[in-house]
Amino acid sequence: MNTEKIIVPLDVSTITEALALVDQLPQVSFWKVGLELFISSGPEILTQLKQRQKRIFLDLKFHDIPNTVAGACRAASQYGVDLITIHATAGKVALKAAQNALEEGAKAADKPVPNLIAITLLTSLNSRELAFDLKIPLELPEYALQMALLAQESGLAGAVCSPQEVEQLRRTCGHDFLLVCPGVRPTWAEKGDQQRSFTPSQAMKAGADYLVIGRPITASEDPIAALQRIVEEIS
Repeated sequence: MNTEKIIVPLDVSTITEALALVDQLPQVSFWKVGLELFISSGPEILTQLKQRQKRIFLDLKFHDIPNTVAGACRAASQYGVDLITIHATAGKVALKAAQNALEEGAKAADKPVPNLIAITLLTSLNSRELAFDLKIPLELPEYALQMALLAQESGLAGAVCSPQEVEQLRRTCGHDFLLVCPGVRPTWAEKGDQQRSFTPSQAMKAGADYLVIGRPITASEDPIAALQRIVEEIS
């Protein structure tokens, strides 16, 4: 079972629950650690995943002034993770400071430089919320594209985007720009709070590099069978 394009989120609150899920799905090589689990367990969960030779998407979505995000990225560079997120709306100065700090920190620690990727727009938000709640005058696809271009201009490795925007971003940003897509739901799964979703096969055909798929797998009565079903769909 080739699962290298699928990132499964560890959306649980304890390290015990997280490791139980990892051990239940040994076929999964790439795991996402988000705010809830990292705040609960600290870096220990990253250590445990590395010991199991897993790839790690550290999804903490940094968003602060340049000095603060640079410090956070410098600290995170010590963990040996593969992907780290920052909000594109932190601005170009902050994005560049974060990327530079990540490179400096990794070099000092003699570790590979993690790929820093920018959040374009959370997939829980839709066009109406962008316009009426956030007061952003751009159409949603144009806004996501502008955030991705800002990340690319700032030297970042890629972006996180809805699969509905990935085709345009791939066409504009090129094939060397990493595109990671949450909001991926098979036809047989509930959408939950995802407002802008595609099926796994649609997202891959549109140009995604990685798919973040959680509840359709982890909340399934048979997670291994659900994972197999998704792998077959995108292979």
